[in-house]
Amino acid sequence: MNNQSPKGNRIAKVLSRSGVASRRDAEKIVLEGRVKVNGEILTSPAFNVSESDIILIDDNPIAKPEDDRLWCFHKPVGAITTARDDKNRKTIYDYFPSSLPRVMPIGRLDINSEGLLLLTNSGELKRKLELPSSQLGRIYRVRVKGQPKETDLDLLRSGISVEKDFFKPMKVSIDRQQGANAWMTIEIKEGKNREIRRALSEIGMQVNRLIRVEYGPFKLGNIKKGEIIEINKKSMRRSLKSVNISVTRENMRQSTEQKKFSAVSRKTSN
Repeated sequence: MNNQSPKGNRIAKVLSRSGVASRRDAEKIVLEGRVKVNGEILTSPAFNVSESDIILIDDNPIAKPEDDRLWCFHKPVGAITTARDDKNRKTIYDYFPSSLPRVMPIGRLDINSEGLLLLTNSGELKRKLELPSSQLGRIYRVRVKGQPKETDLDLLRSGISVEKDFFKPMKVSIDRQQGANAWMTIEIKEGKNREIRRALSEIGMQVNRLIRVEYGPFKLGNIKKGEIIEINKKSMRRSLKSVNISVTRENMRQSTEQKKFSAVSRKTSN
């Protein structure tokens, strides 16, 4: 196909907004030769499409773009943040109702971590919320074995190198000592793989429980383990606007499938 780009939106962005995949994965789908535009196979993701174009994936038409939607899920320990697992372990998708549309996790929580996991139907919104440049804080309640010292934690507050990774400064506070364990609150803004566990291990501390309680403007609140709640559109837009993130609105009408905002609250400044 002639890959000269007309006016419109990039094909990966359109596929992402239709819930096909994240923008990066949509580009891979194009390169695999699975996408047709107006009957011709697309060979490059550097191509713009308009509303009048007919787009097929594997010879099936893509869904019309929906409004960006966002859910809060209380991930329990033992669930894998993936759709499929080669070892046949339980995944987060095993907890979701069959009526839930196709959703993608925003960031990850490892198998032994629990707490707030955001999900969306929009690859574009997923990308915005994951970008390091968004500078969104992730706040965790962390239980460690032993009695942490402020001098050790100062290493985390100033930034620490672990193997080939450098973890930027974290906000760390000791909340209380509970027998042989101590509870701390830690805020990070990068979310690298097992960042908190690895950083604490580097200063000789073993994490035995890790709960994400906030991601950007969204809080875990009192959502029960294994429960998923959709954030209503008005609250979502207001919360995202507070951190300078915009959303796509294909339809201004409120979805009748949405649950009330309930326990999920917008973070307010002190």
